[in-house]
Amino acid sequence: MPSPTASEFEVHRPYLTAVAFRMLGNRAEAEDTVQEAWLRFAQQQDVREARAWLTTVTGRICLDQLNSARVRRTSYPGEWLPAFVVDPDADPAVHIERADQVNMALLVVLERLTPEQRVAFVLHDAFGVPFEEVAAVLETTPAAARQHASRGRKAAAEGGIRHTADPAEQRRVLAAFLAAAQSGDVRTLAAVLAPDVVAISDGGGVVRSAMRAIHGPDRVARFFLGVLTNQLADVHDMSAEPVLVEGGAAMMLRGSRPDGSRLLAVFTVAVENGLITGIFTQQNPEKVLLGDLE
Repeated sequence: MPSPTASEFEVHRPYLTAVAFRMLGNRAEAEDTVQEAWLRFAQQQDVREARAWLTTVTGRICLDQLNSARVRRTSYPGEWLPAFVVDPDADPAVHIERADQVNMALLVVLERLTPEQRVAFVLHDAFGVPFEEVAAVLETTPAAARQHASRGRKAAAEGGIRHTADPAEQRRVLAAFLAAAQSGDVRTLAAVLAPDVVAISDGGGVVRSAMRAIHGPDRVARFFLGVLTNQLADVHDMSAEPVLVEGGAAMMLRGSRPDGSRLLAVFTVAVENGLITGIFTQQNPEKVLLGDLE
């Protein structure tokens, strides 16, 4: 059989990128992983089932990265969120959904799984990869792979951050949240939050942010009103721009602080039944990727 060709690989690239992104939660790392899979693929002489072979290789590269990242994140200052790839907001009717697009709530929940659980859950539950192939990625038995996926599925279901709203509903609830925050009233703001709402902020040790997740509508409401009153009150030339993060409605704040530093923060929300179940704020400048918004 002849060596694999670039055109043969490109057929599988969108699928592989989707797999890698769900496993890693970082688009740049996912693209690097797929490129590494291509380099290994190009060196092969006899690949009979290209998709299965590439899935195994991509999964193993991701597993190595997840194990390495788990060690690094033990020393990460404060809460950790995936990098936000920020795109201009657009009419949902004309927005083209990427194959590797996945909502932020799911990415946050996936971070709670062990590397083996995440790989097994993503491959089997999200992409329908048989447990025999999942076992090959994990270098274990099909029964053990099935158990990893089951535990990952249970942990994901118990994650508590539910997001079932379509983009239009998400925009509406996000707008209601902003209006309530501007009112300055705790009860008004808490009314748009679910009873088990959680707020997670990532400052990366570079920007001041909450070091731990904040739970409950009253605490979350008071926290955000405090941010508006204390941290943002002195920001000059502040703008609030609707944007998209992984296809979901988000808001980007930019401005200048009194000390001359720049404010750059992006937050998005998870929504179910008209209430916010999760608020995710990315303030680490290294993890806000602006794309066409530069």
